Amino acid sequence: MPTCITSRIQEDNLTAVTEFFLLGFQGSRCLRMFLFCSLFVVFGVTICGNLLIITLVSTSKSLHTPMYFYISQLSITDILLSTDIVPNMLHILLNNGAAIIFAGCMTQFYFFGVSETSECFLLTLMSYDRYVAICNPLHYTSIMTRDYCVKLTTACWLLVIFISVMIIYAPSTLTFCGPNIIDHFFCDLIPLLEIACSDIFIVQLQNSILSIPTLIIPIIIIVASYVHIISSILKIPSNISRQKAFSTCSSHLIVVSIFYCSLVVVYFFPTKGQSSTISKVLSLLYTVLSPLINPIIYSLRNKDIKKALQETIHKCTQI
Repeated sequence: MPTCITSRIQEDNLTAVTEFFLLGFQGSRCLRMFLFCSLFVVFGVTICGNLLIITLVSTSKSLHTPMYFYISQLSITDILLSTDIVPNMLHILLNNGAAIIFAGCMTQFYFFGVSETSECFLLTLMSYDRYVAICNPLHYTSIMTRDYCVKLTTACWLLVIFISVMIIYAPSTLTFCGPNIIDHFFCDLIPLLEIACSDIFIVQLQNSILSIPTLIIPIIIIVASYVHIISSILKIPSNISRQKAFSTCSSHLIVVSIFYCSLVVVYFFPTKGQSSTISKVLSLLYTVLSPLINPIIYSLRNKDIKKALQETIHKCTQI
């Protein structure tokens, strides 16, 4: 066979894959229907819970503080993540797998990067807010002004958008010429790298570099903040005051632990011997369960939000 024909065939093969097939959770129809119903309920509760927090924070004057402003921003992130992942996952469960075009896959991965990166930054801002409130309480109101909080949040969102473009750029240049089956329920980086037939070194290098500002630095700031917070709390002479100080941080610590532990396990310790089912279940922790748990933790463990909810319900019943 002439060399020119062989080269053309190889080039056609390299550009043949224009869509992927997401397997999702394989199993019997009964199992998939059970997962569909469960995820549908979770999705509904997640959207309603986060919308409720956004509404309460924006309408209740008692919640017009930096901490609740950041909580409302976190709810926006949770809604973005859920709407990016869950509807398509429900479609996959109904059809026992579904195709997604390359552009759609990259779009889903982009918004996934936006939501995850923004949550990293927002959790960091929340830890800084708790640090100022407990370690420097006399100057808290003068430091954490509304304008300052808005500027910090705006800077974070702009940085998130820029970093997410960087995150998606290298994977979008990969060539997929072999199997187009992704054994996952959404377009994530690791499954994409597994089926790529071009060199993935640049993507892995970029991912390692970008993990410094998006994951490592936020973790360092959060840990450093809580070291100072715990040190300050232990110096408080009154047991009641210590318990009150710890309670203001406990919800944030729970959310941080769930979010970062699941991310670190999936992206920093991906073992080749790990089954795809385990990997998908771990991914559910930060893509589906975390957006559900966040509003529950912040509402059930927070007297201010419960009080604001009661006042809102009381106003609505009087209309």
